[in-house]
Amino acid sequence: MSEDSTATKTFQQRADEFIAVANQQVPTSSVDDVNTSILFAAARFNAFSVARSFETAENMQAEKQEAMKFFIQRYTEMLEQNMDEYISRFESYSPK
Repeated sequence: MSEDSTATKTFQQRADEFIAVANQQVPTSSVDDVNTSILFAAARFNAFSVARSFETAENMQAEKQEAMKFFIQRYTEMLEQNMDEYISRFESYSPK
């Protein structure tokens, strides 16, 4: 198996691939439109990943708020971390 196979990709490598796809879309779409698409895709995949752990829609409904709380908390943590990093490197990240 090669070094860069799907099985050996790290969290950061997978995230970078999503970002690369988003960056490829920016020339033909607004950053805001691409951002909205990413958020929708994440929400859709999150719902799929949660659904896989339930036998019935009723069970999923019973745990829906707890699952949403988990994803909202994790997103908030990740967004705060990335905003702080961007702020600390603002001059090098922002083209002038």
